[in-house]
Formats: sequence, C-alpha cells, structure tokens
Amino acid sequence: MFDSLRLSSVKLNIFSTLTFALIILVIIFADSIISNVSLHFDAFENASNSHHHHHQLQTHQTVPQLKITASEKERVLQPDNKIKPEELGLLEPSDLATRFDSRVREFFSRNQCEVQVFMTWISPVDSFGEREFFGLESLFHTNPTSCMIILSKTMDSTQGKTILQPLISRGFRVRAMSPDLWALFSNTPAEGWLNDIKNGNKDPGEIPLAQNLSNLIRLAALYKYGGVYLDTDFILLKDFSGLRNAIGAQSIDVNGNWTRLNNAVLIFDKNHPLVYMFMEEFASTFDGNRWGHNGPYLVSRVVNRVAETGQFNFTVLPPMAFYPVDWTRVAGFFVRPRDQIGARWVEAKIRQLSGETYGLHLWNKQSSRFKIEEGSIIGRLISDHCVICSMRNSLSS
Repeated sequence: MFDSLRLSSVKLNIFSTLTFALIILVIIFADSIISNVSLHFDAFENASNSHHHHHQLQTHQTVPQLKITASEKERVLQPDNKIKPEELGLLEPSDLATRFDSRVREFFSRNQCEVQVFMTWISPVDSFGEREFFGLESLFHTNPTSCMIILSKTMDSTQGKTILQPLISRGFRVRAMSPDLWALFSNTPAEGWLNDIKNGNKDPGEIPLAQNLSNLIRLAALYKYGGVYLDTDFILLKDFSGLRNAIGAQSIDVNGNWTRLNNAVLIFDKNHPLVYMFMEEFASTFDGNRWGHNGPYLVSRVVNRVAETGQFNFTVLPPMAFYPVDWTRVAGFFVRPRDQIGARWVEAKIRQLSGETYGLHLWNKQSSRFKIEEGSIIGRLISDHCVICSMRNSLSS
C-alpha cells in the first residue's frame, strides 16, 4: 500500500513538473508572438506616417550611434561602400580635365561675360536633346552677353561641339568642359567627401552617383568662380543679370513664408560663405539612399538654420521667380487649349510669366514624357524665346 502511494506521489510530482515547464514555454512563446506583432504594427504605423508626410520638408535629425572600431568598420561596411564599376570613370579626370581651371578662367576673362553661367551634364552626349538645347537658346535670347560653361566629360567632345556649333557660329559664348573634380573640390569640404567615396570609406548609396556629383559640382563651381547655376530643364524668360546672391523658393505657406527651397538655380558670388556651408552640409550629412537629401532638402536645411542668425547676405526669391508651376501641375503647361476658357487661361498665364518670372523650371523628370502641343504655354514660350528655332519649326510642322 505504501509503495502504491509512493508511486502515485512520484507520478504526481513528475506531472506537476511537466505542467509547470509547459506553462513557462507557453508564456515565453506568447510573449514572443506579442513582441513580433507589436514590432510589425510599429513598422506599419511608421511606414504609414512616412507615406503621409513624404511631401513635407525633411529635417535633419541626430540619433545616437553605436561606436564601431576601425577594424569592425572595415569588415562590416567596406563591401557595401564600393562604387559601381561603371561609375568609377566619373571620378577620374580626362586629359582635357587636367587643364580645367585654366580653361574656365581663360574662357570667362576672354569674353568679358556679363553673367557667368554653369550647367552640369553627366549623361551620355546622345541624351542631350532638343529640349536641353532649347534651354541654351532661351538663355542667350534673354541674356545674350552671358557666358555658359557646361560641366561635362561627355559633351566636351567632337560630338558635343557639333551639338553646340549652331550657337557658337552665331557668336554666343558656350563651351563644354570636362571638370577635374580633384582640382574643383580642393580646399573645400567636398575634397574629403570625394576621397571617402573613392576609397570606400563612405557608402555612395543606391541613388546614381552622377546625380549626387551634380549636386556637389554646382556648389564647388559657384564657390570657386561665382555666377549662376542652372539645371538643363529651364526656359529662361528675362534678363537675370541684376540678381545677386539668391536662391529660389519652390513653395510657400499661406503666410508667404517659404516651406521648401530648390537648388535647380543658384546665384552666388565667388567664395560666398553660404555656398561653403552647403558643401559642409553635403559632406557631413551625405545619404546616397534618400532622393533630394543632398540637393533641394540640403539647401532648405542650411538656409533654415542660417535665416535665424541673419549673418549672411542673400535673398530667397518667391516661387514665381523660377518655380511658377509645381511638378504635380506642370502637365497642363504642355497641353493646347481645348476651348475659349482654356485659351483665356493660357493668355493670362503667359502675361503673368512675362511679368514675374525669370525662368520656368520644367521638372524634366516628370515632364520629359509629355508631348509639347502647339498653342500650349510651353509651345508659346518656345516660339517667343528661341534663337535657332528648329524646335519651334518642328512644333508647327
């Protein structure tokens, strides 16, 4: 009898132990499930918030960083920091680029330019099409005594010179020059960034390196030489030689305060401290995976900080100066009017642009797929601001 009771007691103890262990496992498993569900919910909520706010001005935030030793950084980060093989050529100077500085200074001094203008072109020379060429036409139609340098290795070629020859033969001063990045960036914050990118100490990111190089090249060129930088997708509408040390607002709030600036046009004197700060910001906060972070959002961040101090001499121009139409609405500028109401709207818009706007940004990333219809706002501006006028003729043919 006692043996039987002892056996029952042992079985009961074993059962109790197993039951207790099972309860512990269930609690752990349940906690894991709840944690995972919570993480997924947080991620979903953050993604939703990010999507909801993606049109708002981005701000730069500083977050605590884990300390990584040099050996760990080399082992963990190096494989992801390598430049794509096809992008290596962007960093190496050509034979012409080694004489870049002397070519720039000689070109500007020889021609006694009223305005020094820069563009960048890092795409293949075959991609420089009618619309880009018309941008040059509109510049010389409105600012005939200006001098334009296209900073481009591909356009600084026999084919590139052939493209520009119709303007050169008419006496307009335009040249393509291969930039020597190492000379252009020397003694600026851009120099350290370039070294880090080439040596794999900084991640170039997924956004094409050419796009970010364009953002930096324009800053270095203005800092070293002074003048005007223009994106290639502008139609210039009037003389801007009177502008000094200015940047354009892309958008404003209901009170008329700017909410976002853009770097598609920049007008600054040589060695301007604000341009130097733009380069410092580029080098210190570079992120090759966030579109606009190193361009429009960069100048917005810096000017927002500087505006509070009032220490630099510069002007923020209203959107009508260079960004009279938002990229979400630019399609309407390419369409001819369908009725009398549309025709009156086109006429009113043309009058407004003629009075208040120096240049019209076409937002080529969005508008390049749109056909320019005869009688549209863009069609009318092309007819009124061309000097070769081959594009105008193709619209009417």
